Amino acid sequence: MKILLIGANGQLGRDLMKALACHDVLGTARGAITVNDLETDWPSPIALDVCDAVEVRTTIAGFSPDVVINCAAYHRVDDIESDASQALAVNALAAQRLALTCRELDAALLHVSTDYVFDGAKRMPYVETDSPNPISAYGASKLAGELLIRAAWRKHYIVRTCGLYGLAGASGKGSNFVNTMLRLAREGKPIRVVNDQTCTPTFTKDLAQQIARLIETEAYGIYHITNDGACTWYEFACEAFRLAGLRPDVHPITSTEFNAPARRPPYSVLENAGLKALGIDQMRHWGEALAEYVALKIARG
Repeated sequence: MKILLIGANGQLGRDLMKALACHDVLGTARGAITVNDLETDWPSPIALDVCDAVEVRTTIAGFSPDVVINCAAYHRVDDIESDASQALAVNALAAQRLALTCRELDAALLHVSTDYVFDGAKRMPYVETDSPNPISAYGASKLAGELLIRAAWRKHYIVRTCGLYGLAGASGKGSNFVNTMLRLAREGKPIRVVNDQTCTPTFTKDLAQQIARLIETEAYGIYHITNDGACTWYEFACEAFRLAGLRPDVHPITSTEFNAPARRPPYSVLENAGLKALGIDQMRHWGEALAEYVALKIARG
């Protein structure tokens, strides 16, 4: 299978490159292209601005993929509250442009979305048929992308996931939640973590492997893909500290005390119902995934 991977230099993109190694994959990235020091045996991705309509069509038409995987996203959640223009350009309009181009060239599109399309009022795991109701500008931009894709092209997979962390770090943020927590703990700084937002942080290695299985099915539609189980961000941080053998000064706080500009859903656990219906759900418990991640981080030094 020929696969065009947009956002190949991010933490999910890097793990997708490994998970899709048996396919013919062309990776793209926006801006300066550098070889990740974790994976030096791969060819560097080619440059592609997902907001440039000409570049997008030329790249897709030139490679002629069977599937386009879109990992590109603007996810500075708090910044988007005051200016949503870039989020709408990347998360919605660029997603629509990809879908229209894929329709023109008869390629399937897999687009990565988020748990933030839900408001968290349900207080039990969300399934794919639940109605979205975002409470942040970021969530609204991602839902807009979902709707535009669905309207543009039937051969789509929309994958909602949550709290990604991977060995390549978080592109555009400089780190991810686990890395930040471990760094603060080693620096001996007091740490405050919200304890009233329940979700399922997901290891990009597991997500990438599950995406590789999904695109083999040609069963198009919306899918939830996260690790199994649920935890608050405070519980997740404490487990990371335990696994790393660290005992920092950490305190649970409320979302009100944290006072972030953007509202987060208080409960956004996703049920992998679609994967289970297909018989391909192989997502392990978040604690098992985190244990492997921390062990790999320690091994790499």
